Amino acid sequence: MQQLSWQKSSYSDAEGGNNCLEVAPGTGDIRHLRESDAPDVIVTTTAARLRAFILGAKAGEFDHLV
Repeated sequence: MQQLSWQKSSYSDAEGGNNCLEVAPGTGDIRHLRESDAPDVIVTTTAARLRAFILGAKAGEFDHLV
């Protein structure tokens, strides 16, 4: 597997940054996601699907799940 360059939000926990989602670009349109406290679990998706998910979350489309 290629070496991934993980990025954290600037809003990450200042106490070590273990409470955040990290994103790494893959080949082409691929994006990899992981939680900083479980770095061995990686979810892979496309940039378009990640964007649709983020827009849906911001619009409240998943609020009924919490």
